[in-house]
Amino acid sequence: MINIALIGYGYWGPNVARNLYKNKAYKLSAICDKKVERLKLAKDLYGEATQYMQDYDKILHNNNIEAVALAVETSAHYRLAREALLAGKHVYVEKPFTDNVKDAIELYELAKQNKLRIHVDHIMVYHPIIRKIKEVIDSGDLGDILYFDCSRINLGQIKNDVSAMWDLSVHDLSIVDFLSDGAEPISINAMGEKIYSEKESITFLNLKYENFLASITASWLSPIKERRIIIAGTKKMLVYDDVDVLNKLIIYDKGFDTNKNVEYEDYVIKTRGGDAIIPRLEQGDALFNSLEHFRQCIIKQQDSLTDAKAAIRMIKILETADKQLK
Repeated sequence: MINIALIGYGYWGPNVARNLYKNKAYKLSAICDKKVERLKLAKDLYGEATQYMQDYDKILHNNNIEAVALAVETSAHYRLAREALLAGKHVYVEKPFTDNVKDAIELYELAKQNKLRIHVDHIMVYHPIIRKIKEVIDSGDLGDILYFDCSRINLGQIKNDVSAMWDLSVHDLSIVDFLSDGAEPISINAMGEKIYSEKESITFLNLKYENFLASITASWLSPIKERRIIIAGTKKMLVYDDVDVLNKLIIYDKGFDTNKNVEYEDYVIKTRGGDAIIPRLEQGDALFNSLEHFRQCIIKQQDSLTDAKAAIRMIKILETADKQLK
């Protein structure tokens, strides 16, 4: 059993606490938050099953606690993760890992030196549907990937500590990274605007990789909620629509017929339409899967799928895009 403490019981912390408590291979040893009212809410749920405290140092100095889960604002990730690593504890941290590459590299090196595990919760990598898409791509069913078209938009929640790109697009970047086995872009272009916020509340991020393109839209200013990814291959195409209750994933046997038999086809490529398939999907909670993967990495002493190195690839893209936005 892994003894773990949760730091932060604000927006996302309750979800982390619930899944840690649900996993009986974890012992949720403590919940820590600076605000007493948040700790009271936690105690109403978990009673005497765990400890509650405002002082983070008590967790750092508790040798029985092997790992910490950080569910705090991004600006606090570096300091708290560094202190936890120096105290000899494995670290689970919400995305984005840090707000700059320099700090992320320092934490990566520190964990490596101390033989500790960092797991960044790029939660979509642990979603059953993303795992299914990976399976489809690796099977060759889609053919060569041509492009990813990702849209993550809704009305609010507008934040001032991170932009919509750092808050929302990081999900899609992690998906593209996972599905492409860590491919890195050769060209990055970004456009955005600060509306009602100190950071960009709407962004358009375009990436050119060696073999494919990726377009990623993020916005807190949309009248509708959309969580959609289109992936086009040379053989087939698919659409993942997380908002669609019934058909979240559809694989389309559509593409282009490049066989030219008549003169007219020297100028026009014929489209090809076939069946649409809704594959059978496994059920599972992405956050539960993410936390369980972290536990397995600690036990087996292996790197996480979304470790610091993977997170650094994301942050490099976001930093480059930020320079263009400015």
